[in-house]
Amino acid sequence: MFLTGWFPTFLPMTGNETAQGPKHKRDLTRRKVVVAGAGAAVAVGVGASFAAGAFADESGKSGTSGASGKKSGSAETCYRLTSETTEGPYYIDADKIRRDITEDKEGIPLVLNLKVIDSETCEPIAGAAVDIWHCDALGIYSGYESLSTGGGGGGGTPPTDAPTGEPPSGEPTGEPPSGGTGGGIHEEPTDDERYLRGTWRTDKQGRVTFRTIFPGWYRGRTVHIHTKVHVDGEWTDSGYEGGHTCHTGQFFFDEASVLAAAEVEPYSTSTTERTTLEEDTIYDQSGTTGGLLKLKYNKKNIAKGVTGSITMGVDPDATNTGT
Repeated sequence: MFLTGWFPTFLPMTGNETAQGPKHKRDLTRRKVVVAGAGAAVAVGVGASFAAGAFADESGKSGTSGASGKKSGSAETCYRLTSETTEGPYYIDADKIRRDITEDKEGIPLVLNLKVIDSETCEPIAGAAVDIWHCDALGIYSGYESLSTGGGGGGGTPPTDAPTGEPPSGEPTGEPPSGGTGGGIHEEPTDDERYLRGTWRTDKQGRVTFRTIFPGWYRGRTVHIHTKVHVDGEWTDSGYEGGHTCHTGQFFFDEASVLAAAEVEPYSTSTTERTTLEEDTIYDQSGTTGGLLKLKYNKKNIAKGVTGSITMGVDPDATNTGT
């Protein structure tokens, strides 16, 4: 087992456990992921004290859900469907079941608190497999280092989920992609690196938490994190099998947080011109529905760490692969 001792309540599933989400009748697309071996390292990186309590609130202090789907004692109501976006060219089918995806990458610590609900009923979707992946502080994707064009260079062409040519300026042209259309064509991995990638299971309240770093940027795209939600599969002692992808999206960061991060090393060493949130051709400018994270951090010292949270309203019966 690669997980450290501060994950006592989130051990891999046994062979007798199955996904807790609703079972829908459909043909299943085979997905299988393999639990990382005991040699996988969890790097402390920047902000060790911040990381120590990274998953302390995963169980959450939420009320019980009634027939209406609203939590008692809270103002939570049903969410609109979260925007579907392109998968991008750099997705690797979840081969690491882990919540800490940092490995040895330097950057501002980021704790990502996600909740997945059925947008029609507002009920949490338990037992779903949630993938996240993103570039490092200098815009490099693991598995595709030779194709990335972040910070200090890197060979090849820019990611094909980004516009070609010069970085955009002013208002974006055309309509943003929706329903998983548009964007890049999948590329086969060029190396064996897998930092800043991982998959974990939603709990009974539809919640899942990841520890990572604040992403950097690369030519033609604003700062973002990719995500997928898979349902109707089965959790086994090997990981997650079967099911289908009901949501493919991206998470985004407001300009204030990105400007603050850009003053901190190694982000401050990037030589890549940055695309703003307003200029981005993937973000649909719809706020939370479009994947905009709610962020908390010390405004005077963002280097201490950031907490990002969002509720994703998805349709568990739909298939949205982003390709």
